[in-house]
Amino acid sequence: MVLPGIFQNGSEETTTTNNSIASRVGPKNVSLTSSTTESTPDLEDKDKLLGGLLTTGFDEASCISRMQSQLYRKASPHKPSPYLISKLRNYEDIHRRCGPNSRAYDRSMRKIVRSKNKGAAATLCKYLIWTPANGLGNQMISMAATFLYAMLTDRVMLVKFDKDKQGLFCEPFLNSTWVLPEKSPFWNEKHIETYQTMLEKDRNRTSNSKDDLPSVLFINLQHTLSEPEKFFHCDHSQYLLREVPLLILQSDQYFVPSLFMNPFFNQEVTKMFPEKDTVFHRLGRYLFHPSNEAWKLISDYYQEHLAKADKRIGLQIRVFSPVSTPQQTVMDLVLSCTLKHKILPQVDLQTSAGKNHSVKAVLVASLHREYGDNLRSMYLKKATVSGEVIEVYQPSHEEHQKFNDNKHNLKAWIDMYLISLSEELVTTSLSTFGYVAQGLGNLKPWLLYRLVNNDTHFPSCERDFSSEPCYHVPPKHYCNGKPIKDVVSSFPYLRECKDYCYGLKLVNST
Repeated sequence: MVLPGIFQNGSEETTTTNNSIASRVGPKNVSLTSSTTESTPDLEDKDKLLGGLLTTGFDEASCISRMQSQLYRKASPHKPSPYLISKLRNYEDIHRRCGPNSRAYDRSMRKIVRSKNKGAAATLCKYLIWTPANGLGNQMISMAATFLYAMLTDRVMLVKFDKDKQGLFCEPFLNSTWVLPEKSPFWNEKHIETYQTMLEKDRNRTSNSKDDLPSVLFINLQHTLSEPEKFFHCDHSQYLLREVPLLILQSDQYFVPSLFMNPFFNQEVTKMFPEKDTVFHRLGRYLFHPSNEAWKLISDYYQEHLAKADKRIGLQIRVFSPVSTPQQTVMDLVLSCTLKHKILPQVDLQTSAGKNHSVKAVLVASLHREYGDNLRSMYLKKATVSGEVIEVYQPSHEEHQKFNDNKHNLKAWIDMYLISLSEELVTTSLSTFGYVAQGLGNLKPWLLYRLVNNDTHFPSCERDFSSEPCYHVPPKHYCNGKPIKDVVSSFPYLRECKDYCYGLKLVNST
């Protein structure tokens, strides 16, 4: 399947400074056929299960990427912790027993529906329904955070996937589904008590009774600067939430850092992730496997354009205010960053293209085709001062971000995945698209300064200290209501994000 406007083979999508691309074979070339699941020597030599992160028993033909994706990445020097592996196996058991199409699911849901407005019901299983908000990048980082919260609270995570996400991902859990059934009454349920209302009722409560807690509760953890402190990280809030059998959570945020702020959760996640800056990398590699449709497009594109390069560079360009930010200003910023830090070589203006040396493939991910075109033109006719051959590719260019659009999401997912396969990555500050790519690839990217108008900035980019996504709206108060003035002294594994001074992200060492 070839989608309109994606993976075209014409000259507008592919450039090399030399016509002999077919004759060059880089040392990291791999040979795969995305339409087969037969074992090959390469596959037998690799750890298919990512050090125990993934479980056995899946029909490999139903999700080819689950077994093949590790061939496209460098092997990690670090293995997932035994405690994380045990928690994943435990979660899978809960999901299998309590997930859709099980007796426990039917019984629990009937009881929850009957008692929705009559107090919290005692059910066999507890649930956490993830509800999408914003674009695909926001959705993926919030899904990963929601899944970690589900593991920590022994809840079954179910996702509201509309048609816009059909065919993007494989099912992550063996012998079950993570998709909320279409017939569920909680797809468009109204008149559900909110988390904020629960907190207000609790503040006014005169006894320790929890009889007035609902069976269903809606939690909004979206990015907003106007709402009051949520205190979601606090023990007492979690104590109340434990009694509610079904939580509906909507978020566009990677709220994992707030889980490290909770004393009990902190103990658990620290054992699960001794390397704090690999949380999204582990969870993302566990949850997000491209569907067979997406994987064929990814693997075919990689084989045709990227496999033979000696080095792959991902370049993600997000323009937040395209009307007020001229394209040349953005391009100047990109070149200032990539040339200064020798990510890309200077062009030799004195000579024509000469003898080939090593090959760098640059994959541009942007809504706007002009950035790929401009970079391509720069290296088209002139040699580089380093002698390197620069090939520039841009799989898609949608011009505008589209919401609730399946083909747009598929292209975005393919772009994210492809640039996550880079050895070096440049992303745009505050872009969750970039967060997903850097997390999947376990890469510390160069962060381009976020331009909002026709200005200049120095430095044009900075190297990030962690591959973790940034949590843009972390708690601002301790659980006693006092403001948090020094995050590091209280929470040693958290740091202010380089791309957003109000945000926090995880680091590996104190």
